[in-house]
Amino acid sequence: MYKFDVLVIGAGAAGLFCAAQAGQRGLNVLLVDHSEKVAEKIRISGGGRCNFTNRDATPANFLSENPHFCRSALSRYTPQDFIELLQRHNIPFHEKHKGQLFCDRSAEDIINMLLAECDAGKVTRWQPCSIKSIAGPDADNTDYRIESDRGLIEAPQVVIATGGLSIPKIGATDFGYRIARQFGLRMVEPRAALVPLTFDGADWAPFAQLAGLALPVLIETSAADATPKQRKKATVFSEDLLFTHRGLSGPAVLQISSFWREGQPVRVNLAPGVNLPDLLLQAKSRSKKLIANELTSLVPTRLADAWTSTDPALQRPISDATDKALLALAERLADWQLVPNGTEGYKKAEVTIGGVDTRDLSSQTMESKQPGLYFIGEVVDVTGWLGGYNFQWAWASAYACGEALAIKNSAWQA
Repeated sequence: MYKFDVLVIGAGAAGLFCAAQAGQRGLNVLLVDHSEKVAEKIRISGGGRCNFTNRDATPANFLSENPHFCRSALSRYTPQDFIELLQRHNIPFHEKHKGQLFCDRSAEDIINMLLAECDAGKVTRWQPCSIKSIAGPDADNTDYRIESDRGLIEAPQVVIATGGLSIPKIGATDFGYRIARQFGLRMVEPRAALVPLTFDGADWAPFAQLAGLALPVLIETSAADATPKQRKKATVFSEDLLFTHRGLSGPAVLQISSFWREGQPVRVNLAPGVNLPDLLLQAKSRSKKLIANELTSLVPTRLADAWTSTDPALQRPISDATDKALLALAERLADWQLVPNGTEGYKKAEVTIGGVDTRDLSSQTMESKQPGLYFIGEVVDVTGWLGGYNFQWAWASAYACGEALAIKNSAWQA
């Protein structure tokens, strides 16, 4: 049997950072993971350079059934705090887009830094090591008893940092959700987020030929019967959209996928910042070019060709088109409404939205209503936008938890 002050399950971003924080505060920490490699999600993120935080992260960049839950942790460990940690480890980085920070060299720099931080805290790591069962404290034992494939572990405090269901090929499982349910914690139904959207094959056929085309758009999602006032309050993203053979992807779509619900339309402005009605009517008065050719000055050529090819009224010189047809064209390009039939699912989702219900967790400590049992990172119902926000939640929730573990341990020692 092995005894530790803390057992952290899951050696991803949150688990590594929490173990390091607790270890550096004097706790005897064991970190286990069922995979042979640590932090695979860090390794593959940001094209291998890891978008490790967002300089502008605020609680407004996170989704949760309780949107205020993340405030405490995010305020106590900020992007600047993590930046300073990188600087102490001499890791070069750069800002790529809208506050998104990436490593100059490789995501391996972040992983090596976290491992060095764990070493500084004398953290014991077991990998691969699978957890078979967790039994809670009882009248005969104040510790949790954890059966692992390396033997029995006892610890008064257990941290679940096992992430969500996204990207199962790198080891994602529902382990954290099962443990939460075992101890009577509520769950917010998980679903794939930051994920490409798909469309019915027949409906999508005219646009499948555009696969690979990218362009800047404005995108939002709202109920089909949303009022203008409701739409005004909708979250709108200004990002690049990418056409695929099965649907839409790119940063714009990944962002909106976290807000989209089955049956809702997605609304896309394919020519943001352009007064399409005026420009098309002006072109009519001076040009004899085909409508598709005039459109190429406003949207990409492939899009202009595909857009006009399905409507005979648009396959003519712009001078021959009716004002009504041109205004309808302008309206559709500026407010293209389409209803996805689903998403590419967890296999291509960057994160999982939903998870352990924050009503059963302390926003100060990440401890659940089951004493001594903590949940951090993606397993919790807190999901960030695309752009480094989810890593910032990993660092912030792990820091809050590591600090709380040490405080509770000190109280017991006293």
